[in-house]
Amino acid sequence: MEIFKTSNSERTSIHDMLKDIPANENKALSSCKSSPAILTPTTPIQNEDATVLKASSRIENLKNWSISTYKCTKQLMFEKLGKSSRTVDAELEAQIEQLRDTQRKYLNILRLARGLTNHFYHVVQTQHALGEAFSDLAQKSPELQEEFLYNSETQRNLTKNGETLLGALNFFTSSIHTLCNKTIEDTLQSVRQYEAARIEYDAYRSDLETLSNKPDNAVGLEDAQQEYEIHRQHFMKLRAEVAIKMKFLDENRIKVMHKQLLLFHNAVSAYFSGNQTALEATLKQFNIKIKTPNSTFPSWLEQ
Repeated sequence: MEIFKTSNSERTSIHDMLKDIPANENKALSSCKSSPAILTPTTPIQNEDATVLKASSRIENLKNWSISTYKCTKQLMFEKLGKSSRTVDAELEAQIEQLRDTQRKYLNILRLARGLTNHFYHVVQTQHALGEAFSDLAQKSPELQEEFLYNSETQRNLTKNGETLLGALNFFTSSIHTLCNKTIEDTLQSVRQYEAARIEYDAYRSDLETLSNKPDNAVGLEDAQQEYEIHRQHFMKLRAEVAIKMKFLDENRIKVMHKQLLLFHNAVSAYFSGNQTALEATLKQFNIKIKTPNSTFPSWLEQ
């Protein structure tokens, strides 16, 4: 379960803990290179001692991870059954829920904008083909040459403006994608770590409260107090980090959406009002490369 992950790498995965890579391996290698005198043959006894130490370390890490996972699972189950209390930061949790709701709504906008861009791409392709067909018939039908040429020119102008609008639509969808799936998701990843730390903190807090009511567990109480303090500090640190990240995210989201919504409005309005100058000026304003009339603009599916 994702919720049981913490930022402590020793407890995130059993596979990570079983990696046979000592933490000081790189330092040891660099020391050997700089000091040839250190390069003494390794005896079988030394190898055995190193192997025993590695195995003991892995076993200890696995033991700690198992205990922590058990405590977190127990805490989560007891919370759902109403047998244990949980730490609640009402203001922060309301902001987190609002952020998740915002991401869902923005993802819906992204889905619709992609659909519009894809459909409009096929419209532009059809207009281009229709213009070519009119132009070909103008050469082969002298009696209707003027009418065919007039319609061919119209479709070519529509194609040119359509490719310009596609540039704006693709820029819009790309920016919303980055905001939803990278910027917001990065903050939500920190939120998930914070929520996992909250469960750990409450699990060790519950243990401490239980032991505090048993006067015959003096030794266990001291260990529980130390574990509680470690997880409390970790939880408080992540809570502060999440609060700061969400504040900066909100400021960035407003700036990005203000720019993108202005681009979308101006580009769409200029296109459907037939104002080619305003349409090109909009793309120049946002530093979007304008495609030439004869270029083939890829749909968002091909990018």
